[in-house]
Amino acid sequence: MTVFEEILAVRAAEAEIPLTDAQIAQFAVYNEMLTDWNTRINLTALTSPEDVAVKHIIDSLTAYDAALFDGAKTLIDVGTGAGLPGIPLAVYAPHIRVTLMDALQKRVLFLMEVTRAMGLTNTAAVHARAEEAARQTEHREHYDIAVSRAVARMPVLLEYALPFVRVGGTLLALKGRAYAEEAAEGAGAARRLGGGTTLARPVHLPGLDDVRAILSVRKERPTPKGYPRRHIK
Repeated sequence: MTVFEEILAVRAAEAEIPLTDAQIAQFAVYNEMLTDWNTRINLTALTSPEDVAVKHIIDSLTAYDAALFDGAKTLIDVGTGAGLPGIPLAVYAPHIRVTLMDALQKRVLFLMEVTRAMGLTNTAAVHARAEEAARQTEHREHYDIAVSRAVARMPVLLEYALPFVRVGGTLLALKGRAYAEEAAEGAGAARRLGGGTTLARPVHLPGLDDVRAILSVRKERPTPKGYPRRHIK
């Protein structure tokens, strides 16, 4: 086992997120390629083995909820960046078809290469701006789950991401210390865009004492045709 694989195995066990040897090996490929590509394009400021294991992979996997994911078939990661949280969730829930969407072509190229190297067959990388793709028939109200991490505060994120979710589906937003404030801030936007009440599920990352939570919004009604706007404020 490499240092990274050892750290990931220990930290995942501490987080009570069981990973198989095969999954750990897939994440080792991800770590190696992320570190390599990051020397050429800006993917992340966090590249130490501990940071990739905990702040990227385990953090992404905290979005997983068996009750929600077991019955889901499609997921979109809006503004995926380096493939987070979409790639870890694709590894952990291989029955779900995961769309990784990003507005930067160079990052999409990385996503295509790294998912191929990891042997993932349930992912697709899409080069698109969320506010444009969410108006396209093949994406609008098409997904069981939309996820997003570190893209925008809740009122803006809801407008970017909730139009992708089918009625009855769920938006999951990975948030930090200000999650309660953000949930309150986004309540009006959630209702306006067809969503219900914003629920918060606090999560903990092993070895860290910071505050994090998964905010979830269930889609109750279709998003009005005027959203998302071309220029979201």
